[in-house]
Amino acid sequence: MAEKVEKEVPSDNVIKAEKRRKLGELRKLGINPYPYNFERNANTEELRAKYGYLKATEHLTEPIIKIAGRVMTVRIMGKAAFFNLQDQQGTIQVYVKMADLPPEDLQVFNLLDLGDIVGVEGPMFGTKTGELTVEAKRFIMLAKTLEPLPDKHAGLADIEVKYRARYLDLITNPHSRKIFETRSKVMREIRNFLDARGFLEVETPVLQPIYGGASARPFKTHHNTLDMPLFLRISPELYLKRLIVGGFDKVYDLTKNFRNEGIDRSHNPEFTMLEWYEAYTDYNYQMKQFEDLVAYLAKKICGKTKITYQGVEIDLSPPWRRLTMLDAIKEYGKFNPQDLSDADLFEKAKELRSVYKKAPSRGELIAEIFEHTAEHHLVQPTFILDHPEEISPLTKKHRTEKGLVERFEPFIAGMEIGNAYSELNDPEEQRARLMAQEKQRLVDDEAHPMDEDFIRSIEVGMPPTGGVGLGVERIVMLLTDQASIRDIILFPTMRPQK
Repeated sequence: MAEKVEKEVPSDNVIKAEKRRKLGELRKLGINPYPYNFERNANTEELRAKYGYLKATEHLTEPIIKIAGRVMTVRIMGKAAFFNLQDQQGTIQVYVKMADLPPEDLQVFNLLDLGDIVGVEGPMFGTKTGELTVEAKRFIMLAKTLEPLPDKHAGLADIEVKYRARYLDLITNPHSRKIFETRSKVMREIRNFLDARGFLEVETPVLQPIYGGASARPFKTHHNTLDMPLFLRISPELYLKRLIVGGFDKVYDLTKNFRNEGIDRSHNPEFTMLEWYEAYTDYNYQMKQFEDLVAYLAKKICGKTKITYQGVEIDLSPPWRRLTMLDAIKEYGKFNPQDLSDADLFEKAKELRSVYKKAPSRGELIAEIFEHTAEHHLVQPTFILDHPEEISPLTKKHRTEKGLVERFEPFIAGMEIGNAYSELNDPEEQRARLMAQEKQRLVDDEAHPMDEDFIRSIEVGMPPTGGVGLGVERIVMLLTDQASIRDIILFPTMRPQK
């Protein structure tokens, strides 16, 4: 009985050496393997839309299609060949009859490798099996590749390579390309929604002499000419409020923020944030606007407001559930924080594996207990309302509940996806709050610094204002059903390779 002989797969080094040999051959022939341009007149999507009617064996002689892309598969059949050409829109089959190519083009084709970027010119036809195909009459090398592509069946088995070499992921995984196209559409539709409501898009500084607007550690740098420290923006909030003071009633910034924090499935040090501010409104008004925006995005991206995220159906249609932070603890933690003393509350937090070694403020304890007891239960869209004053230094005091502020955080699938306030516009109270935060910075490097110019701006007069922040990555995760933020950031922050 004859032994089965497995075909030996060449190593990467062998493939690379062969690619370089072919590159040398092209140069010896006087063929430029990296020409300056190629004038396309179609892409794969346009060809399918325009010529999809072609029946089996039906040939056209005109027009001559000029298409370019990456060679993904090749099947040699004697003196003819079929290969798949991939561009941004998709793939299409190309047929090459060797005898039909000009001599120089035939030389190029004979030195072809998978992954090479080529240009093809020729008419359209349908094969015997009805496959829409370009019949190549010209074949031009546009970029000779020197690195092999990942195996077409195994793909990028190493998830680290997927994030570090995103270009390989995009070449080999059409689903990844679709996710990032969807992300771009989300950004566009956010702008469409706000622009239609009369908002003005603005830009705020990335480099700031005083950071603020969030509880986070900043990245610090130094400006040589002015010999001064600067911080990468952790939030555009304080600059957007200055614009409200200046007379713009509705402003937003769709921008990058930078926070010197840990990395996990929903956090990356560099991320995209939408913040908007609207004069003469409060957090009640903005709750309605927030749920309207998310429902609008779901309809535009998914075609409906009911989506499936990680196997769970989520209904994004308004109105969403409203639940105070204290009531959430009562419902999911099965106790009432208001019944406990500060000491007992700290003991309760320690039972829940509190991060605090010493007792913080009562408000900080309540917020941490909420995170441990309630957050993961908030799968369907829920607004968590009325936070402790101690953790909300830029927010108006609650109009009826002592010790609380008018703030909401929306949760979906157990993730916080935003933050919003009835904005504090009393300059004296704001100064007192920031002074308290400044003292807190001795033990908490995420506390807000004092910003005298910001105080001065609201002393000029800021009208009642509702302000909202929305984490764009988390919305994209939901709408594309991705479990990790790394899958919807093209170039996530990674530890350097050794």
